[in-house]
Formats: sequence, structure tokens, C-alpha cells
Amino acid sequence: MNRLPAILLTIGFFFLLDLYVFQAVKTLSRASSLETRRLISTIYWAIPVASLVVWIVTQFIIPPDSLSRTTRQLIWSALLIPYFAKFFGMFLLLIDDVVRFGKWVVSLFQSQPPTTAPVVDAPTIPRSEFLMKSALAVAGTTVAGFTYGIISGAHDYRIRRVRVPVKNLPKAFEGIKIAQLSDIHSGSFFNKTAVQGGVDMLMAEKPDLFFFTGDLVNNTADEVKNYIDIFKKVKAPLGQFSVLGNHDYGDYYQWPSVEAKIKNLNDLKDAHRLLGWDLLLDEHRAIKVGNEQIGLLGIQNWGMGGFAKYGSLEKAHQRTDDFSVKLLLSHDPSHWNAQVTSQFKDIDVAFAGHTHGMQFGVEVGGFQWSPVQYRYKQWGGLYTQGDQHLYVNRGFGYIGYPGRVGILPEITLMELVSA
Repeated sequence: MNRLPAILLTIGFFFLLDLYVFQAVKTLSRASSLETRRLISTIYWAIPVASLVVWIVTQFIIPPDSLSRTTRQLIWSALLIPYFAKFFGMFLLLIDDVVRFGKWVVSLFQSQPPTTAPVVDAPTIPRSEFLMKSALAVAGTTVAGFTYGIISGAHDYRIRRVRVPVKNLPKAFEGIKIAQLSDIHSGSFFNKTAVQGGVDMLMAEKPDLFFFTGDLVNNTADEVKNYIDIFKKVKAPLGQFSVLGNHDYGDYYQWPSVEAKIKNLNDLKDAHRLLGWDLLLDEHRAIKVGNEQIGLLGIQNWGMGGFAKYGSLEKAHQRTDDFSVKLLLSHDPSHWNAQVTSQFKDIDVAFAGHTHGMQFGVEVGGFQWSPVQYRYKQWGGLYTQGDQHLYVNRGFGYIGYPGRVGILPEITLMELVSA
């Protein structure tokens, strides 16, 4: 019963949003016949009513385990995308209403209307009608864009190549190729063939090293079960290394007991072993080529802004003084400014993920924009401060919205060169 007020408020908000946008639809269709207007109204209101019925059935009538994660994810997307579209269109409608309200306020202080004859101009579209049509166009474009993001963007993998200059890089490591994946979120996948295609793209690059920077699952270890056979094909001559992300601990899932949560985390660690990935839990490894070596540090999740701080870079950093070059795997990029650049200046390159680029944004040429940049200073690509570098992978998978618009799934291929 504690959820009832929140549920009613949410339904009320959506209803008011539907009603507000409907005023624009009704205004723009006023010149149509009565039958056409009735048909438009019926279709318009049938969608939110059907959405409410589907939501009630899937939440309160059908047993939770009767639908797969993928089915539930697609249902939620189908329900929410129209409301995202209406929300964006609402802002243009608000502009029109604010302008009209301002004119009404001004009219209250005018004693007499102008007596001069109106000037006859060429026919133009009234501002209100223009804004209403623009609002509906924005809403329609949003629906189309987010739908296309599911159909195409979710698995439109892109290889991003970057060269990073590193001081004191041993000669044996000159030009070494490091492949990075992050944020697989296997519980969200709905196209196993496409996922296999992404792994094939990675392996075709023949990397020397492979790094995975966390979030193998959304919540539970069993999510990755059907993808072990795909990701265990990721191999590199110098090894495959991984760390945990915030979702891997099961913190966002309601467990029947503390023991069940602990078992889930242990099962997830076993999954890394089945994949052939060396999971670093506040540890370091020596990466050797011939008689030369560099250091690789990996920590458990450590993030700012309310995210868990399980990791200990201090522990991983112990006894690493002999390494002339140190690389770090740390899931959350906020860790870089919070600790790495201020306390561990001997770490040369850090690898992170976590942000997904919010799975929405614009990247054209050198221009980058995503709403996530207002939360994270470093959210996608290469960042440099002094001699230290951070690379933030945009993620291989997705969570929540099962698609990507503008910010596409990423396979990073980094080449280390001497500074």
C-alpha cells in the first residue's frame, strides 16, 4: 500500500501530459470533418488507455517470472517512448501558452484597442499553429528516433581507435594494442547473433591485451549464462583482465537474504573465471613481454555521487614501485579526479566505463554532446591531465532503454606509444 500514492501521482502526471498535448491535436484537427475528429480522438486516447491496461496486467496480474527480462524491457520501452515524445513536444506548446498568457496580461492594461486599419499581409501561418505543428513534429521525430535506436542502434558496434603517448614506456610495449569492452549488461540483450557479431569485430583486430571494465550483468549472475559461450571467445596473447562495476554486486535487486546476495556475487566471480578473464579485486598484475614489464592495477567499483565505494586503490597500488608504467582498470570515471590524479600520479592510463554516454546524444566530427555530461566531467573518449590519461568507453550493451540514439556501442582499440 505504500506504493499507492506514488502510483496514483505517476498516472495523474501522465494523464495531464496526455490531456495537454491533446489540446494541440484537437486544435490542429478542427478544420476536419466530425467523423475524422472523432477517429483522431479515439486513436489518441486508445494508446494511453492500452498502455495503462498493459502496465496493470504486467505489474499486478501476471506472475513476475512469467515474462522474460527481454519481453518486460521491450514492453516498458513501448509504454514510455510515447511519453518521452510528448514530454519533449510539451515544451514548444508551453512557449505558445506563455506568449498567449503574456498578451492577455498586457491586454488588461490597455484601455482601448487600436483604431487604425489593419495592414493586410501575405497569408502566413499563425504562430500558435506553427508551434503546435512543431510540437507534434518533435514528438513524432522522437518516437521514430527512439524506435530506430532499438532496431538499429542497440547493436551498431563501432571500433574507436586511439593512440596514447606514455612516458617511460618499455620498448617491448611500443605499439601494443589493447582492446576494451565495458558495460556489457548481458541481462538486457535480445539479439544474440548481433552480440556475436560485435565479439567477432573485436577479435578480428587481434589485440595484444583485453580489458573489461565492469557491469557484466544488470543485477543477477544468471543473466550472463546464455552469453558465456560468446564472450569466452575473447582472447589476447598477453591476457584478459576484468573488474567489477556497480551493477555486478546486486545492489539494485531485492534479495531474499544476505546469503543469497553474497552467493550471487560469488557466482558472478565464477562467471569471469568461466570466461577466462582474470578478475582483479583491488589487485595488480605484471604484464610481461620478454624481459620487460608494465603494471596493471584493477579495483572494485569506486564512484562518486552516491555510488558504492567498494574498491581500494591503495591496496592495489601496494608493491608496484618497480613498474615504470602503470595502467588502471576502474569502472567509474569519477574515480579518476577523486583519487587518481590527486593521489596516484604515477598511474599513466586509466580505463573506465559506466556512463554509457547515456545511450543518447550527438557525436559528429569533433563535437560531442550528451545529457550525461552534466553529471560526469569525463563521460566518453580520451581525457588527459598532465601526463595522466583516462579513457571512458561508451559501453558495449545497454540498460533500461534497450537501444542507443547517437551514442553507439563501443569497442575500444588503444595503442600505446612512447611519449
